Amino acid sequence: MTSLYTLASGSSGNALLISMSGAYFLVDAGISCRKITQRLQALGLGLPDLDGLFITHAHTDHVNGLKTLLKRASFPIFATWETLCCLQTEDTGNLFRPIKPGVPFPVSGCSVTAIPTSHDAPGSCGYRFDGPDGSVGILTDTGYVTEAASSLLPGVGLAVLEANHDVESLSSGPYPYYLKKRILGRLGHLSNEDAAKFAVILAENGANEIILAHLSLENNTPAMARNAVEQALSAAHLAPVLSVAPRDALGEAHVLGEREPVCSGLF
Repeated sequence: MTSLYTLASGSSGNALLISMSGAYFLVDAGISCRKITQRLQALGLGLPDLDGLFITHAHTDHVNGLKTLLKRASFPIFATWETLCCLQTEDTGNLFRPIKPGVPFPVSGCSVTAIPTSHDAPGSCGYRFDGPDGSVGILTDTGYVTEAASSLLPGVGLAVLEANHDVESLSSGPYPYYLKKRILGRLGHLSNEDAAKFAVILAENGANEIILAHLSLENNTPAMARNAVEQALSAAHLAPVLSVAPRDALGEAHVLGEREPVCSGLF
């Protein structure tokens, strides 16, 4: 059985846990090591149970807990070479493993592929995890859905998809112009509308559950993100299970293939 738990999701910190093929993988460590440990303990796990940490990029909200985690880790830490070069921490245990985007590699009975994203962080990426009972995809922190993401993510059964901001809320909100320009740009973050368009593609290609993630606290709400994506899915006669990841709390269990996608009005 493959399952996923978000540990935190948002501009203040990101981390999630995937259980696949008997292995446990942490994706990002953007909250404190203490919080990671506490949320793993709530699942009956500890740091020694982890089989690997996968880092999407080197921004603080994705690596904030890494320095302390390195002192306690005995598992490999995977990231693109560019990301590893940006990390302001020393790999004292020789745990870092550089990976090449777009090339699947085996880890603990699974196949993992790093997927290039478009963000203002060198070597930023999402991930696809493939195991015996299906696939999980993760796409956050990208200004648009890259060609690699469009090619590699359709076909996953469970997807974590960024829905960072509502464009109107961001444009009319209090952020300074330079920050609005960054978020809306090609190296920024996915809007609700862009997430909705890609959610349709994912659902058309077999995703039966989509988790919306990395929502902006100031420029979005769970209701706005969910409504935008639900409307697009409904217009396409698709109804995968849809949820929004909690900002700073352990999320519910998301089990791959537990529910079937619903199609209506097509036949």
